[in-house]
Amino acid sequence: MGNYFTYIVTNPAKTVLYTGITNDLEQRITEHYLNRGIRKTFAGRYYCYLLLFYERFDRPMDAIDYEKEIKRMSRKQKEELITSFNPQWNFMNKQIMNWPPPPDVTSR
Repeated sequence: MGNYFTYIVTNPAKTVLYTGITNDLEQRITEHYLNRGIRKTFAGRYYCYLLLFYERFDRPMDAIDYEKEIKRMSRKQKEELITSFNPQWNFMNKQIMNWPPPPDVTSR
């Protein structure tokens, strides 16, 4: 049984949505956080590191297929998906990990 995730993160103002996949959600959120402000990545350029939605899968292809499905959705459909999972659009980082990442991680 695997641990694969499709997830959606946003920026502090909740104006940009980024969808991705990973097999380590905590590590990936930390990477997005460390990349904030780095223009060479979409999530970094728009400060997308705040978790709004995730779904776990046993198989990587299922996570990849769901990521593709979400990326084909309109903004309105993505908002509806997030609201069905997280009605208040609360940032979920603290629920899945030590947040913010400790200084020894953020100083890399």
